[in-house]
Amino acid sequence: MSDFFQTGPELSNTYKLDPLLQSLLKRKLPASFRGEVEEDLTRFGERLVSDILAFSDDAEANHPTLVSHDPWGNRIDEIETSLGWKELDKVSAEEGIVAIGYERKFAEFSRLIQFAKIYLYHPSSAYYTCPLAMTDGAAKLIETFGDTSLKEGAFKNLTSRDPNQFWTSGQWMTEKSGGSDVSGTETVARLENGEYKLHGVKWFTSATTSQMAMTLARIEDKEGNSIEGNRGLSLFYLELRNEKGELQGIEIQRLKDKLGTKALPTAELQLKGVPAKLVGEVGAGVKTIATLFNVTRIYNSCTTIGAWKRLMDLARDYAGKRQAFGKTLDQQPLHLKMLSHLEVQFHASFHLAFYVAELLGLDEVGNSKVNKERVNKLLRFFTPIAKLYTAKNNMLATSELVESFGGAGYVEDTGIPKWLRDNQTLTIWEGTTNVLSLDVLRSISKEDTFRYFVDEVKEKLGGINSLELKEAKESVVTAFEKLCVYALKMGEMSRDQVESQARDFAFSIGNIMTSALMLEHAEACGDDKSIKVVQRFCTSKLYSIIEYRKDDHQVVFG
Repeated sequence: MSDFFQTGPELSNTYKLDPLLQSLLKRKLPASFRGEVEEDLTRFGERLVSDILAFSDDAEANHPTLVSHDPWGNRIDEIETSLGWKELDKVSAEEGIVAIGYERKFAEFSRLIQFAKIYLYHPSSAYYTCPLAMTDGAAKLIETFGDTSLKEGAFKNLTSRDPNQFWTSGQWMTEKSGGSDVSGTETVARLENGEYKLHGVKWFTSATTSQMAMTLARIEDKEGNSIEGNRGLSLFYLELRNEKGELQGIEIQRLKDKLGTKALPTAELQLKGVPAKLVGEVGAGVKTIATLFNVTRIYNSCTTIGAWKRLMDLARDYAGKRQAFGKTLDQQPLHLKMLSHLEVQFHASFHLAFYVAELLGLDEVGNSKVNKERVNKLLRFFTPIAKLYTAKNNMLATSELVESFGGAGYVEDTGIPKWLRDNQTLTIWEGTTNVLSLDVLRSISKEDTFRYFVDEVKEKLGGINSLELKEAKESVVTAFEKLCVYALKMGEMSRDQVESQARDFAFSIGNIMTSALMLEHAEACGDDKSIKVVQRFCTSKLYSIIEYRKDDHQVVFG
């Protein structure tokens, strides 16, 4: 018997490996700067499988550690990170991962181009995109609500391309009482000698090595009283270290032992009089920080599809090498069918993520042809949907793709298992599937967003005239009509009924919108693959709202 060795998957220039991204940018970007963007992404795509990937591998191999005391017993609370992690910080600045969105060199297309780069960067970043998401969100907050000192100071650092000037930011929300429900926040802000000082515990803080953070706290009066619930929360800016480089009023209790994202330092903090600056209005913290969430949730969507694409590229390459039963895996009909199905699902999530990124750019810059109210409402409506839709579908795909490597997918040193662990966080960060599904309902009831979605789908479907797409379009129209009928009935339902079906409602919206986007893309490009992909997708169940029966839930769960 001859010796047998499996050959592992290999990567090449990730931008060149991505015809879908190329075709999207070709369709969306003006010819005047399309060449410049393509040249930059091609260069970047090569870096992502060479020096940047090496930095990522180093960060993944050398996790952060907490040094609480120096050799003489002095408390220092230093988080030591790898050389690779530090280099990824420099790369993020040099490549303008955050800066592109604020330089606005490409007008309303700046965000689309920025998120194309984030999408490519994420799977080679060891999750450095997490601090970048919060950095971008903080920059957006300061640009919108910050005073002159913040705009001339922190904002310039957050959006710098100079590694020596570049800052990242934390987002300190989660306390012992929970994550998305911030009404139980116990951190307080006390006015001491004309300056706010923060006291409390932040149970889960990512990017704890950042220079600054945005956080919520309750302002106490002189008697130590504060308003409970969301109405009592205000937003604060703080810097972690003083001019000597020492933590100011912060003790790091421990690093979190997480399921995945091991290279990313995440800590539990005790705040003991941290100097802070109020951002926005007193008591408007939740409303103000929502501006940050819009940005971080779009990051979540685009990094999700970036991770999905990378694992799919690895699986595709491996399928062409792995021999089983006398043939390579990509010659096995069942294996090929599975990969093909995941490719179709990926296209759907890809289009939704980049649609929302495009909306963000239009909302910020726009042009004379843009209806700003409509864009703003669509952005509000689709941001939570894109996040929940991409993250949940990617998690299902990740399980299949890890399985596609067989036993090698279960062995740590192949690097494959980490995708399963890491991708799980994408369903949790920035709001779980349930939390975001309920947020969609809130946007409809409080901000009347659904009618803008209806208009958007009608407009996109109205532009589909290809005979090859006729049957797929009809499937979407049928599902869309059912969804609109259901939306009308929601006003007659009990709150329990509506909320119990919020997930199905959100995913049905996602299915219908992604179908419309894929039809639009196929109509514009006319290539065989785009047509086949949307035809395949539209044969799946696009509308999937199950009738609510309270007794059924009680019997099954109780």
